[in-house]
Amino acid sequence: MNKQRQQSNTTQHSYALIYKPYGVLCQFTDESGRRTLADLGSFPRDMYPVGRLDADSEGLVLLSNDGPTKARLLDPRSGHSRTYLVQVERIPSEISLEMLRAGVSIEGRVTKEAVVRLLAEEPDIPPREVPIRLRKNVPTAWIELTITEGRNRQVRKMTAAVGHPTLRLIRIRIGHLTLDGLKPGGHRYLSPAEAQNLLTTVL
Repeated sequence: MNKQRQQSNTTQHSYALIYKPYGVLCQFTDESGRRTLADLGSFPRDMYPVGRLDADSEGLVLLSNDGPTKARLLDPRSGHSRTYLVQVERIPSEISLEMLRAGVSIEGRVTKEAVVRLLAEEPDIPPREVPIRLRKNVPTAWIELTITEGRNRQVRKMTAAVGHPTLRLIRIRIGHLTLDGLKPGGHRYLSPAEAQNLLTTVL
């Protein structure tokens, strides 16, 4: 059962980072009883996710009660970056990586340019609660991908468009904010300096 969120006693804006695990909905309530962010900690009632992260994806989620900043971050014109670690089927060729960098067509619209690199080694990350279903005799690889737009399930659709379905997806960075110091299911509030830096980047 979801924990009751605390009533905020302050008019000041608050910002928190959560390391969302696999299978957790990026919201605070669910009529079907599925796990939500409320199961990861107690937060003021007026704090909500800034953007979404699918239930089958993991990683960084920003919470805030700062409406104007949230609106600016969600504005498609803002262009703030989001970085992901992506495990894909098969090893992408340089041609596939260049296609991702240049932009691929998703539902009739080409994605913006992205920063993409193939990782030489598997990243040092916690194991997923539900193991990846690997296909026998099909190799996998990890790429790091940074985009500046947030279309629905964009990363998964991008890798599928170049023939490399996503197996595991972890958001490790939103702008200058990272997962550093957080474990799956953990959270922390931004320091005043971090909050000011965030505000400066979205002005």
